[in-house]
Amino acid sequence: MWTAEHRKMYLRDTKTDPSNVTDREWSVLEPLIPPATPGGRPRKTDIREAMNAIIYLLRTGCPWRYLPRDGFPARTTVCTIFRKFQIQGTWEAIWTAL
Repeated sequence: MWTAEHRKMYLRDTKTDPSNVTDREWSVLEPLIPPATPGGRPRKTDIREAMNAIIYLLRTGCPWRYLPRDGFPARTTVCTIFRKFQIQGTWEAIWTAL
């Protein structure tokens, strides 16, 4: 049964995109994200924003080329992160957690 507690749990901030990861969801997902490659350049991209972009693409079904430029990292960066997560098996763990 849908209760007030459930409503509070699934409430989304109306100021952000509905597909954005909530703080609660991020606390589950963040430990699943692999660290930056040792010896490589430090990450410049906010991984949470990249995750927001990936989830936006999946939930809306829009093509990569139509990823909005404001609020998300560059689509090539997001695509690279997504492909790396797929290859490493990270995406499967993230999708299971979502």
